Amino acid sequence: MKRLLLMLALLACGTTAHAQAYQCSIPAGPVPVPQVSPDGPARRTAITGYSLMLSWSPEYCRGRERNAEDRLQCSGTNGRFGLVLHGLWPEGRNGAWPQWCPTSRKPAAETIRRNLCVTPSARLMAHEWAKHGTCMVKTPEAYFRISRILWDSLTLPDLDRLSRREGLNAGMIREAFVIAFPALKPEMVGIDLNERGWLQEVTICYGKDFLPARCSSHQFGARDSAPAKIWRGL
Repeated sequence: MKRLLLMLALLACGTTAHAQAYQCSIPAGPVPVPQVSPDGPARRTAITGYSLMLSWSPEYCRGRERNAEDRLQCSGTNGRFGLVLHGLWPEGRNGAWPQWCPTSRKPAAETIRRNLCVTPSARLMAHEWAKHGTCMVKTPEAYFRISRILWDSLTLPDLDRLSRREGLNAGMIREAFVIAFPALKPEMVGIDLNERGWLQEVTICYGKDFLPARCSSHQFGARDSAPAKIWRGL
């Protein structure tokens, strides 16, 4: 584990961290760590790579502004967010990824608090550890440390500006990520559009060595020519 963390730290060196919290203030007081219930079966399988999942917050928050469980991310009280870290997912063969590996460990409240401006939901962080992190590493602290190193290694494009481009499509969004972070190639960037063509998530694909790698078909998502829209939250 120490060698893995050292390698990831070296990967992050020399790049510009650009966490897209336009403003972010962490709530005062303790941060409760929610209890998480599995939404599917436990599954152990060999890890073939990883997906770093970035969620476009304005689209996620559309219609959720008054939801109590989404208050930190969506109400505007604690900040405005662009791209946020959804989670780091281990991948498996033929779309059968490992998930919900048994554990009695939960993230510490301080670990949750430390990452709230990157993943502005304690509920989501607890879920990501329980569903995905448990199949990767032994402790929540290691899972969030690896996720944060990968996140901090990225330089992210200005999707607010990109949203104003005429004739926007999924390929143009991929291109924006490659221009912002030249370690990527278009085939390493997955684009998830909803059924109405609005950007929901971006997947950065990695190999087992945590270096950027070609996405599988299920990671890649929308084809380059697919028309796309980016909600700015206005």
